[in-house]
Amino acid sequence: MPLIEVKNLEKTYFNEGVETPALGGVSFSMKNGEFVAIMGPSGSGKSTLLHILGFLDRQTGGTYRFDDRAIEDYTDEELAHVRNKKMGFVFQSFNLLPRATVLENVKLPLLYSGAKESLWSEMANKAIDDVGLSHRANYETARLSGGEKQRVAIARALVNRPQVIFADEPTGNLDSKSGQIIMEILQKLNDEDGHTIILITHETYTAEHAKRIIHILDGKIDSDRPVARRLTSDHFIK
Repeated sequence: MPLIEVKNLEKTYFNEGVETPALGGVSFSMKNGEFVAIMGPSGSGKSTLLHILGFLDRQTGGTYRFDDRAIEDYTDEELAHVRNKKMGFVFQSFNLLPRATVLENVKLPLLYSGAKESLWSEMANKAIDDVGLSHRANYETARLSGGEKQRVAIARALVNRPQVIFADEPTGNLDSKSGQIIMEILQKLNDEDGHTIILITHETYTAEHAKRIIHILDGKIDSDRPVARRLTSDHFIK
């Protein structure tokens, strides 16, 4: 059974009587544990697709099923619960609180998780350790490099141990070395921990860390293929 299944997915934005189509009949499915890169040029619809898959927006046509349940069957409260418990998000701009510590930033999703407060520090420190930043746990995030900030963002996405991690251009603001570290972390989370990863990128080099690439052009799927020679590294961050 697919974890994610979309059929003839459409999204049109309406603004002052003007219709702007963003997705025009997208269909695919993903199994639990896949690492899929969604590629396309700016304006192709890839970020719109991520927002729909991550319950941040709704389609205007077609169907989307998550865990064998149509998005229309979820109440707003259920959507928020699934988004918090089963989904983690990593964005290009980090979206961290600059004057809060790494530990405080990573704890934030736990406020709404239902987890016992007595466990929050343990859970957050585990996620921070997973991205190799235990030595920075008590640093204010404003003091960190761009690559370290993105690793904090990944730790925050991990803290609830989600089923799916959505990464929207996670290397877009980073130099090549920092970007490589981020992609190695995402690979490790997929290969060793079994997280489903959905990566949005316009960079071929970044996409080839995934196991499958869906290329979108003008709101439609142009190609959907496995990665023949997946990029790997000799070692991952421990």
